[in-house]
Amino acid sequence: MLTQEQNDRITRVGPGTPMGELMRRYWHPVAAAGELDERPTKAVRVLGEDLVLYKDKSGTIGLIERFCPHRRVDLSYGIPEEHGLRCMYHGWMMDETGQCIEQPFEETVHPDGRFKEKVKVAGYPVQELGGLIFAYMGPAPVPLLPNYDILAQREGVLREAFIAVVPCNWLQCMENSVDPVHLEWLHGVYGAHRAKLEGRRDAVAESLAMYDRHREIGFDEFERGIIKRRVYGNTTKESPKWSVGHPLLFPNILQQGGGGRYFFQYRTPIDDTHTWHVEITSYWFPDDIEVPEQDSVPYTNIGLKTADGYWRSDDTMAQDHAAWILQGPIMDRSAERLGESDRGLILYRKMLDEQAAVVEDGAEPLNVIRDPAENVMIHVPQEGWGRLGRTSDIDEVARYGSALKPLIIDLLTQTSYVQQHHATA
Repeated sequence: MLTQEQNDRITRVGPGTPMGELMRRYWHPVAAAGELDERPTKAVRVLGEDLVLYKDKSGTIGLIERFCPHRRVDLSYGIPEEHGLRCMYHGWMMDETGQCIEQPFEETVHPDGRFKEKVKVAGYPVQELGGLIFAYMGPAPVPLLPNYDILAQREGVLREAFIAVVPCNWLQCMENSVDPVHLEWLHGVYGAHRAKLEGRRDAVAESLAMYDRHREIGFDEFERGIIKRRVYGNTTKESPKWSVGHPLLFPNILQQGGGGRYFFQYRTPIDDTHTWHVEITSYWFPDDIEVPEQDSVPYTNIGLKTADGYWRSDDTMAQDHAAWILQGPIMDRSAERLGESDRGLILYRKMLDEQAAVVEDGAEPLNVIRDPAENVMIHVPQEGWGRLGRTSDIDEVARYGSALKPLIIDLLTQTSYVQQHHATA
């Protein structure tokens, strides 16, 4: 249980708030790169700030204040030029730093004038990695964008992204990441219950509900965040689920997967009551398979509701979304009653509070990367690491695909593991 003041401290992310200032020390994904290929401007809201993301004709990506400094017209309706974004109303143009670089009528009347040099809006650094566009909204010097292998490995890997705007505070999304016991109840018992009501069968949910109950959970801090460990079903502490576990990467990334399919779930705070949730999924193939290099990473916008207005529950991601949303826009933690299953989220809240205090004291928080040697390619161990075709059955892997599904199936049929498996089945 937290007081209202304690709850506000770790949930609210606007400029000047303790958590807002902590979050501004990190890079956050704000869009799929493919979105700007379809339309070169996009209105985005990040950490409570209204911004416009754009790609100009030179290919430069900018993230600047959304409203023109002249007459406050929405720049997401602006015109991308060779170098900058031009306002539709009077033609003022901004570059990627937020600096005004053209004022057509002012320059006609005052050819030697310097008015534009005095006009600047907020502009933030952006970088593209793994099919996502990342932004840094904190103070200089700018840290390195972490080069995690799930995002950066190119050879033998395919990626796709799944995106949703979730109408709730970012913290209840993240607390789910250190709450292992919800697995058998939300994804097991409830998943099977909903499947029955909807006239379908969910074998995964039935198995979770019947067999995969947790018997022990553990959490350890490490240099990048928290390791979650579990003993459930017929596993023991010799299992990688306990001996290796899987990580929460501070401040707002869950790393998961197994059998050649690995993913990050980012929970980027839009504002205090909305979260941009993106799952970037990577499929790792055996070394002897020639995997085509991706020119672009496909993305899918995930719908949250059914046709009759209920929150979806037909897969584990949808079930998570529903549980987060049903806690309210900002969960009232003054009314909660925590137990043994909540040890992970208690640790995570403590870490957030402590790291916010680090920033308040003028120091560098956890998991900010500045050393290029450390950032060549970052691999964070997790349970079940392997490659597709060696540790997974083709039918099990194929069910995860969407835009990439036909290609994944085609590549998997080339692996000696799958060929041997199906020949003897």
